[in-house]
Amino acid sequence: MSATTAGPDGPGGDNRSGTAIITKTKPRTKRPNLYRVLLLNDDYTPMEFVVLVLQRFFNKSSEDATRIMLHVHQNGVGECGIFTYEVAETKVTQVMDFARKHQHPLQCVMEKK
Repeated sequence: MSATTAGPDGPGGDNRSGTAIITKTKPRTKRPNLYRVLLLNDDYTPMEFVVLVLQRFFNKSSEDATRIMLHVHQNGVGECGIFTYEVAETKVTQVMDFARKHQHPLQCVMEKK
């Protein structure tokens, strides 16, 4: 006669406990590339117009807009802000259209940060 014994792991020596561990990996989202929007100096666009552009399209205060405008005037280029690609592209287009509409040669460009 043969007897089956139940050991500490259950009948037949099965080592499974019936529970599973599920690990959830958190997806890492990549930060979007950022772009600097720059104004370029020219000898024809009035300073007041540049200040207006900075206030209207970049939400700069009068003081900040004046400071940036003077920086552009003295250094040839100045940063208006840093944005994702789509926002930067839209800002550049808006500024260029606005300048053209008012017959100013103001140039606005974007570059990868």
